[in-house]
Amino acid sequence: MELFHKAKAVRLRSHHDKYLSAEEDEDHVHQDRDGSSPNARWTVEYGNAGPVAVIRLISCYRRYLTASNEPFLLGMTGKKVLQTVPRRLDSSVEWEPIREGFQLKLKTRYGHYLRANGGLPPWRNSVTHDIPHRTATQDWVLWDVDIVEIRIDPASPIRDHPASFPSHHLSRREVTIDLVMSSSSSPSGSPHKSEGRVIYYAIADGDGNVDEGVEQPSFTFKGTDVNELFHRLKDETEMDDLVVCSKNPLNGQLYPLLLDLPPNNTTMHVVVVMANSKVAKNFKKPNGPI
Repeated sequence: MELFHKAKAVRLRSHHDKYLSAEEDEDHVHQDRDGSSPNARWTVEYGNAGPVAVIRLISCYRRYLTASNEPFLLGMTGKKVLQTVPRRLDSSVEWEPIREGFQLKLKTRYGHYLRANGGLPPWRNSVTHDIPHRTATQDWVLWDVDIVEIRIDPASPIRDHPASFPSHHLSRREVTIDLVMSSSSSPSGSPHKSEGRVIYYAIADGDGNVDEGVEQPSFTFKGTDVNELFHRLKDETEMDDLVVCSKNPLNGQLYPLLLDLPPNNTTMHVVVVMANSKVAKNFKKPNGPI
């Protein structure tokens, strides 16, 4: 809770290096790379659920981040996270911040966590609340907090109705800071650690062809070797049996990525193919877990 102690407005950055953003339909939320958009800004309200300190997050459309009971996909456990204006503030708009190092989880009253999903559509960029069961997706409920506006007086009244949504204008006791203060900063003020390299990836068809007209998804990778990258791409794509490839710049042909990663956190572009695909069967030595 101390991460929000003086926060008037925050941005939440997911494990996929994307920001929790309110959609323009004023109903849905998703993940977006544009952290400078007002849609990625959430105003903080404070409350108490019995002995538990909770927060409420309000979008730029003056609607509350809400853990709904509506399934994201039929037959799946994740439920939709929406923007709503409830008649009365209840537990669906209350989130308990639970600190994990320099990150946090946001927990509902019923033990679910705000979760940033990865993988292929329709999961990619979606946000649900769920209990993560797979070890590979445990980090999907972790969020970095960027404080974009501070409150000089950390005390904040518990609001009884959405109509009392705070004004966008600052009072004399509040100040807007231009410098973003990230929760991932060291408490002692020491410099940031390297955030790793950016990995862009494309998923090829059975013949190794990539649709060049589709924007390549990306993520920040802090690992050091090909094996770590292999497992990270399994999580991102939710493909269990894959081969990570590079493309020969001279002839455009794919070849398995087997050697060390380029030095100095150089940005990489890789191509993922299924291990049983036609192009993969022509590789002499497909890569995989060591």
